[in-house]
Amino acid sequence: MTRKGTPGNVNIRQLGLSLLGAVLLTGCASQPAEEDRHPEDPWEGFNRGVFAFNEVIDRYALKPVAQGYDAVAPEPIQIGVGNFFSNLGEIRTALNSVLQGKPGNAGVSTGRFLVNSIVGVGGLLDYATPMGLTVHDEDFGQTLGVWGMESGPYLVLPLLGPSTVRDTAGLPADMYTYPLTYIDDDPTRYGLTFLRVVDARAGFLEQEELIRGDRYSFIRDSYLQRRRFEISDGEAGDDPFASDEFDFDDDDFDDAFAD
Repeated sequence: MTRKGTPGNVNIRQLGLSLLGAVLLTGCASQPAEEDRHPEDPWEGFNRGVFAFNEVIDRYALKPVAQGYDAVAPEPIQIGVGNFFSNLGEIRTALNSVLQGKPGNAGVSTGRFLVNSIVGVGGLLDYATPMGLTVHDEDFGQTLGVWGMESGPYLVLPLLGPSTVRDTAGLPADMYTYPLTYIDDDPTRYGLTFLRVVDARAGFLEQEELIRGDRYSFIRDSYLQRRRFEISDGEAGDDPFASDEFDFDDDDFDDAFAD
């Protein structure tokens, strides 16, 4: 029997916090020279520390599970799972479209939700897209941007990944507009959230091989460019994820943890 307070009884949460603290200290110690800093990433040393922590969690926990899921689940199953969670996100898009003064996008998003929920067996099948019902996905971070709030510095969040000060401020609203939040049964809610995260991570297994050079810088620059594209509804230029170089077709990974 292990005594209380001995090393064998160390709390897992404490170990995680200790690991995160050590990584953050390492990141702060490696703060780049001011002239080398990215203008939107003034906290790069801190961010790289959190990024390294997230990479460890991904390498030893999330990615192996996603690889197993990708190997075991047939493609039609994976598509259905992705459709299901994407359909739940239509509620968030509709609400934020209203807040941004985009009634057309709100109406189409509502139509997509109704069609896919009723005809598409709870959202497992996407009948709305072939019908021409396509929308710009919206979240509260984008809403804050449309309202004039500056993005603020780039910020890497523990477990959640790339963000900005503005997008981080929008996370609580996004959480409360996602239906999984309101499932009372904890095992069901946690199970569905875990499935959502794993499915989203599996969608990046092939695309991540396209990353070249410094992984941190690549992901940061891609994220910031993508967010500018989304907030402007494409008016800021071409979709950076639509080309072969940035062939990421699943943008749900970052907010999959918001539940």
